[in-house]
Amino acid sequence: MAHTVQPGETLWSIAAANNLTTRTVAAFNGLSEDSQVVLGSTLNVPTTVEGAGALIAQGVQLEGVAPQAAAPAPAPAAPAPAPAAAPVAAAGTGGAPPPAGSYVVRAGDTLSGLAATAGVSLEQIAAANGLDPSGALLAGTVLKLPSGSPAPPRASEPAPAQRVVPAAAPAPTPTRLGAGDIQSVAAAHGVSPSLAAAIAWQESGFNNGVVSSANARGVMQVMPGTWDYVESNLAGRQLDASSATDNVHAGVIYLRHLLDETGGDESAAIAGYYQGLGSVRSRGLFDDTQRYVANVQALRSRFGG
Repeated sequence: MAHTVQPGETLWSIAAANNLTTRTVAAFNGLSEDSQVVLGSTLNVPTTVEGAGALIAQGVQLEGVAPQAAAPAPAPAAPAPAPAAAPVAAAGTGGAPPPAGSYVVRAGDTLSGLAATAGVSLEQIAAANGLDPSGALLAGTVLKLPSGSPAPPRASEPAPAQRVVPAAAPAPTPTRLGAGDIQSVAAAHGVSPSLAAAIAWQESGFNNGVVSSANARGVMQVMPGTWDYVESNLAGRQLDASSATDNVHAGVIYLRHLLDETGGDESAAIAGYYQGLGSVRSRGLFDDTQRYVANVQALRSRFGG
């Protein structure tokens, strides 16, 4: 059975929901048990027999199950590289719109070609996604493109099943935070605790292991370019790329920056967090941005706002 990874899900939670072990689901998909799952990607959930076959194929001896009785495991897919960081983009929980500007690289795409279509420089698109401008661009790489930019020429072609997450900070880690953790960070930076918690829930369900289809990572779904900008210009210190708490710090500091830029207009800051403030100012709010703002504002009542 095919399962599309939803916000907040992990390999463990998907396995548990289907009364399977993490090891069984991982083996059936050719993954390691500690693999991070990518939001929007597809995992195959095995039957009990199929799962046993996958484990036996890996040399695991199952009590009471003869190897010949189990169904053969499918050819394992190559595991995705360990995820890393990304600028802010919505992962989308609770009926949220999909990440703005998300794109999966097709065979034949080049970073320079994607940049030209989007109307930005090669260096800008590389920095936003934590990529080497001169490096090879692999099919299946998840990218964030500028919100509202034209669709790349190959966008109508089927996307590769495999997802490649560029290695960059911040790194997604299998950590969940509570609302109180996020609200404490928000209060320390002069941001409404209910606003920060609502965005964090909208983005990831408080799960630092989430990687969006637009290359955003962690609790606050921070893009690599945003992480670098916050660390270099706003944070006043080096941030720990593997820390869920510092992921929240980065997102909240960036939100504080957006509030300052918009004169304290919270709805405008929320829109800027999702769409990008420059795009909001030059293009206005897209329909999906309006839905995102409405979702976040509605969520605030859950967190005392």
